[in-house]
Amino acid sequence: MIQLIRGFKDVLPGEAELWQHIEQTAAALFTDFGFKEIRIPIMERTELFARSIGEDTDIVEKEMYTFPDRKGDLITLRPEATAGICRSYIQHKLYAADPVKKFYTIGPMFRRERPQKGRYRQFYQLDAEVFGSDSPYVDAQLIYMLKILFHRLGVTDIMAHINSLGCPECRPDFKDALLAYITGKEADLCADCRRRKDKNPLRVLDCKVPGCREAMASAPSILDHLCENCHVHFKTVQTALDNLETPFTIDKRLVRGLDYYTRTTFEMQTGSLGAQSAVAGGGRYDGLVKALGGPQIPATGFAIGFDRLAEIVAQAGKTYATDPDLYVAALGEAALPLVFAWISKLSETGIRAEMDFEGRSLKSQMKRADRLRAGHVLIVGDDEIEKKTAILRNMTTKAQDAVPFEGILEILRTRLGEKE
Repeated sequence: MIQLIRGFKDVLPGEAELWQHIEQTAAALFTDFGFKEIRIPIMERTELFARSIGEDTDIVEKEMYTFPDRKGDLITLRPEATAGICRSYIQHKLYAADPVKKFYTIGPMFRRERPQKGRYRQFYQLDAEVFGSDSPYVDAQLIYMLKILFHRLGVTDIMAHINSLGCPECRPDFKDALLAYITGKEADLCADCRRRKDKNPLRVLDCKVPGCREAMASAPSILDHLCENCHVHFKTVQTALDNLETPFTIDKRLVRGLDYYTRTTFEMQTGSLGAQSAVAGGGRYDGLVKALGGPQIPATGFAIGFDRLAEIVAQAGKTYATDPDLYVAALGEAALPLVFAWISKLSETGIRAEMDFEGRSLKSQMKRADRLRAGHVLIVGDDEIEKKTAILRNMTTKAQDAVPFEGILEILRTRLGEKE
């Protein structure tokens, strides 16, 4: 028997309806906030991710699915969505008429990480990006939008963690102070952090190895090195969140290691899966569009871990499966063509109708209707055809009554509730 590749998963019926609920809730909210959907390829040139994510990151060094195509060009299954959206924004000159653009996308990403609960090698993200504005109010609105989304999905154990990364003017002083501190702690750091410290010391702050986290506990904070403009920007974000009644905590360990990430960075963290963990993260990347060959245009955005979010939403125990409104028990050959036409017409108008095509007994069909959790059963056999009257049974109350064949579709739509 051929089985799944390790680190991949099937989204089965029952769970798929939950995913649809999350997607529809997110798409409706993003649309209300002025975002438009963009769909980007799952494969891009490897250079795009090396330049956007960084060649010395774990993602590029260890986790990307990269391979040569038949011409020998390196291509990569996308490990995240921001780079592809930036590439599309630049390639199609979407900034030409108006640089301010808001996009969202939903889809699969690929990283060869160690599989664990809530983390897969094909994983899904909800991603939102705003181009063309460097306003701190845009950053605050993204965080607020995330809070609203989680609350609409019933996720209340959520907290925004925010930090500022400064800008090219103030970050060099912080890097110097951080590197001096790291040098004194080098013996306590993992091999990756010792290797990265000179080229990218901010990555050491982000290391998840317990020994590194302990060693960096008293590291300098970039908030003590912000220039006046970055300080005002960060304070404005905080004031805007306060005005929007959006709780947050300032987290000096929250960083992005690449130079084009600037100012606001944030995560939405929850304890719903046990240990406190991030279910969404984002921030400002004012230098990325230019780094990828476009004009100097600021941008900011976030990504939500869909798989992890689905696990959290599922904890509420609510069922999103779409059960049949009606199961039609067709008894005998004469009933089949008649019933088949009925369920087809009912389904067309939004009544979820199922039937038995195999000619099973009434007892077997009633059992199947129970398994499908059908709301009602319509019984049509030779006797019903002769009398031109079907029997409609409410599977909850067990009450049943006769329904005439004449006008039966309209009667059923009224009784069962026609849907838009």
